[in-house]
Amino acid sequence: MTNVKFNGVPFERTFTSLVDDFFTEIPTILKTEVNKPNIKGHAPVNITENENDYQIEVIAPGYDKNDFKINVENNLLTISAEKKEAEKVNAGKSIRKEFHLHSFKRTFTIDNKIDTEKIAARFVNGILIVTLQRKEEAKAASKDIEVQ
Repeated sequence: MTNVKFNGVPFERTFTSLVDDFFTEIPTILKTEVNKPNIKGHAPVNITENENDYQIEVIAPGYDKNDFKINVENNLLTISAEKKEAEKVNAGKSIRKEFHLHSFKRTFTIDNKIDTEKIAARFVNGILIVTLQRKEEAKAASKDIEVQ
C-alpha cells in the first residue's frame, strides 16, 4: 500500500492560490539551457556543418581573444572564458548596473572523424568561431576488374 500526501479538499482552494501555484510551477517547466541563456556559466552557441568542417560559434561580447581557453582532451572540446572586472574609478556614483561579464565553460564531445591537430579559432566582432576540420578519409581506390 502506498501513502499519498493530500493537501486539503480540492474545492477549498481559492483562485489566488491556483494562480500562485501556476506561476511557481513555470520556472521548473522552463528549466532548460536554451530557454535561460543568461544564466551564469552559459554562453549560447551555433553549430554548423559544412562539407569539410564543423563550425562552432560562441557569442561572447565584451571579451578579448586572450580571455578564451580552448582545450581538447579525451575527445572532449572545452571552450572557456574568464574575464575579471577591473575596479573602475569614477567621479560619479553608479545608479544602476545591469550587465556583468561572467566566466563560462562549454564542453562538446567530438568523434574520431575530427582532426584534432587542425582545430582553429578566431574571434571576430564578439563571436568566437572554432573550426573543426574533418579527417581526410581514405578514398576507396577505383579499380576495373576484367571478367574472364
